[in-house]
Amino acid sequence: METSPRPRSATPSAIPQKRALNLDDEQHIPAVSSPLNPDAATSRSRKAPAREQREKKESLKKREAKGVDTARSATPDTQTHTKKTKKILKTPDVVRPLRYYTKPPNSSDFDPPRGPIFSPVLEKANREFNECFEQISNKRAFRYTNCIADPSFPSSRWFRQTEASPFHPRFSFQEASSHILFDSTGRSITTEKGFRMARANVAAREGRWYYECKILSGVRPPSRSPSLNKPDTTGGGHVRLGWARREANLDTPVGFDAYSYGLRDVSGQKVHMSRPKDFSPGNESFHEGDVIGLEITLPSLALHRKVVEGSYNKAVDVSDDLDPHPAAEAPDIVRDRVPIRYKGIVYFEQFEYSSAKDLEELMNPSPSSAPTAATTTNAASTAPPNPNHPSVALRTLPFSNIKVYKNGKLLGAPFADLFAFLPPASKPAAQQGARDGLDDGMLGYFPAISVFRGGAVEVNFGPDFWCPPGDLAVPISNSGGGYYSAAAEDGNENHDAIKKTDQSSAAGAIAPEDPPPTATREQQHIQGKNSRLRGMGERYVEQIAEDIVYDVVDEVDFWVLDAGEMMADVAAGTGEGAEAQKGRSSASTVAGMMMVTPVGMVEQAGMLGGGGGEIKEIVQEEE
Repeated sequence: METSPRPRSATPSAIPQKRALNLDDEQHIPAVSSPLNPDAATSRSRKAPAREQREKKESLKKREAKGVDTARSATPDTQTHTKKTKKILKTPDVVRPLRYYTKPPNSSDFDPPRGPIFSPVLEKANREFNECFEQISNKRAFRYTNCIADPSFPSSRWFRQTEASPFHPRFSFQEASSHILFDSTGRSITTEKGFRMARANVAAREGRWYYECKILSGVRPPSRSPSLNKPDTTGGGHVRLGWARREANLDTPVGFDAYSYGLRDVSGQKVHMSRPKDFSPGNESFHEGDVIGLEITLPSLALHRKVVEGSYNKAVDVSDDLDPHPAAEAPDIVRDRVPIRYKGIVYFEQFEYSSAKDLEELMNPSPSSAPTAATTTNAASTAPPNPNHPSVALRTLPFSNIKVYKNGKLLGAPFADLFAFLPPASKPAAQQGARDGLDDGMLGYFPAISVFRGGAVEVNFGPDFWCPPGDLAVPISNSGGGYYSAAAEDGNENHDAIKKTDQSSAAGAIAPEDPPPTATREQQHIQGKNSRLRGMGERYVEQIAEDIVYDVVDEVDFWVLDAGEMMADVAAGTGEGAEAQKGRSSASTVAGMMMVTPVGMVEQAGMLGGGGGEIKEIVQEEE
């Protein structure tokens, strides 16, 4: 039975076209292509074009917190511009010392600090030697100096630097080993222990300086018998004389490390980095009663900074001018220190400079650091110390040397090309709060003496020297200034030679029989009126004047910083400045700023710029 076909629907008037494949629908494409859609496989193989990355923007609150100008915002924020400008004003490119919040000074802090308490221990060479009590010593990477409260220094937290008695150039009671014994003047030392060192309270930083040592007890002169020509080394002890930096160890002899240059009393040998070497003809020993003169020559601080900054050029810097430079060229002296109390005496405590690893490696090279074919690809890395060494600690000072005199006779120049000491050649120990690259004004070479088991030495920093060199410039105290040669004292009573020492006065010096080449090279290249040879006693007076200037500069700088903060608060109507403004005229407000020391208003200072230092709270405790 035939069935009739089903009626078909009406045919549309327009045949629908195949829909274009959308890339977004690729996820719906079957794994096996259909014959009805042959283009599916080819379209699946095509990759979608990379979508443009949208710029990531921070929220408005984050931009306002950072003080960034939101130029695309619909409503500009005027406070954003104000915060940005204020931030720029608060971070000047100035390095300032850190300030610390301390308790108000006691009434006794305004009195001059007392000197050490002496306890007699022994007598030697008609002198009484004492042990020091009630004195703090420089140890554990810290340095201490005397300070006093002064009402003229409110912005510096009332304290400034001062000196303790006796008030003259001498050995420093803080810069000496605990086993050193002093006489009442602080100019003679001895010990009953092994080699112990003491440094003076004055340092040489540039120029030519001189001091003398008289051996009170040490190697005795040889017997008059012609068969015995050796010195008697029994019973008198030993001494070593020289110059040392602050990093030198006080419980070692002078010349033990790379930070000191010393002379042995036996055979008069020079010692540096514990390596004794002969330097004078005949190897003369230093005996009891001998007067040993030590002269040091250092280039100007301007040339010194060229060396440590890496801009020294031997072909260009062929001479050095020691005349005073304009104040604008003077470097910043930054002293990060805090007043502390120790046994009723207030001291400034600051971080001490520590030894450098490169100099320790130079003194005691390890087997692993021995030069090999693999490690000597760069010749500069194994080069000896020089002014352009890759390591700043191993750079030396051109035109520098140390000369030695015995009883007024020049023996020679045992040392030349001394190591540089300005930062970054000198760095504090790596610890919290210590900042690198800062000069505190007391870096340099100090007169240093070491004594051993009964050895005793007296120092003389001038101006009345026992055996002065012929070209020593002695200051004229009863005239309008100037200098005269020490050799002229024994000549004409009218002192026709009284005048400022120049190159012609050097002719009176006793020349050695065979001077080394470096003995005259530095003197020829050092120029200026400050190139004359002067006593360390005169340097002590200059150092006191520098300390006063540094204290005043710090006080003015802190006051200006505080005044700027208070003026900003007055303008904003907030903070301590607004409180000071109430009930005062504008003139009285400025005067009142001098007596107000805001706390917590100074930003944290960076190592090389910005801010005046965070004021930190210090709790003083009696020990």
